[in-house]
Amino acid sequence: MAAEGDVDLDLEADENCTGKPAEKPRKHDSGAADLERVTDYAEEKEISSSDLETAMSVIGDRRSREQKAKQEREKELAKVTIKKEDVELIMSEMEISRSVAERSLREHMGNVVQALVALSH
Repeated sequence: MAAEGDVDLDLEADENCTGKPAEKPRKHDSGAADLERVTDYAEEKEISSSDLETAMSVIGDRRSREQKAKQEREKELAKVTIKKEDVELIMSEMEISRSVAERSLREHMGNVVQALVALSH
């Protein structure tokens, strides 16, 4: 059985309905509008082909220099003499592959102690 107070509440709810959806409180609308203004603006600029060619040549030169430096470093490391016993010692102690042990020894000019210290860090 419904009480009189319940019926009144239903009538009040019907009176508030105007057929339009109720507006939700706008907490963050101003921030969204600001964000749209910032992200919608984009300065369009045409890139000239000469600028593009210059940039590509700079990148290509940098890559070739890096590649040349890497090859020179590998040649220097290949000149370093290392002992087979040292390689095997490092392999067994650090449980690493032969190539990693050789590389570490070559980088440390054949010094086993320095190579082991470097590998342990």
